[in-house]
Amino acid sequence: MIGLKRNLLFHHNIMLINKTKNISNLKSGFTLLEILITVAIFSLILGAVSLFARDIFYYNNLFSGGLASYDDAKKILQPVASEIRSASPSSLGGYNIEIADNNNFAFFTDIDNDGLKERIRYFLSDNILKKGVIVPSGSPLQYSSANEVITDVVTNIRNDTTPIFSYYDTNYNGTTSPITIPVSVSNIRLVKVNLIIDADPNRPPSPITVTTEVSIRNLKDNL
Repeated sequence: MIGLKRNLLFHHNIMLINKTKNISNLKSGFTLLEILITVAIFSLILGAVSLFARDIFYYNNLFSGGLASYDDAKKILQPVASEIRSASPSSLGGYNIEIADNNNFAFFTDIDNDGLKERIRYFLSDNILKKGVIVPSGSPLQYSSANEVITDVVTNIRNDTTPIFSYYDTNYNGTTSPITIPVSVSNIRLVKVNLIIDADPNRPPSPITVTTEVSIRNLKDNL
């Protein structure tokens, strides 16, 4: 009888062990399934977030680039405006302004405070606003075009038909139309500089426009 009970107890324990293994196997399989589903969902979320982050990064770069271009242009226009404002007769006695076209403006001023008036020329070439400087030299003094030093000032100019330089006479009141080209330089009292800048016209952001108005101090009358 005791042996029979031992056998029954043994078989009962075996059944419990098998049942526990089955439950463990079931739990293991369910956990693996959960992991697979979780990984799949996480992959989808990660992909979506990556695309979103890429777009945010892309547009943020464009936006930041646009702001940088605007700020750079504003900073660059400050010395340009200062030079135009101080335009004065050349070291040879010539008039303050030599050339005044839509995209080409030449005048005289002493940019290095050495007592000599340099010939300064701002002009558009290949979508770049350039600056040419001629220091008078020789005896007697002369402004030789062979000595002109040209540097780039602002790139990616997209003015197209919009003039970079507009000129106004003594009657300018803030809304007056500019003087018609060709301009008589003796009538100029104020110069407006207008730059439209766009690194890539085929991609955002939109072009930025930077404008400044400069009254020529030595020609100023009622402005």
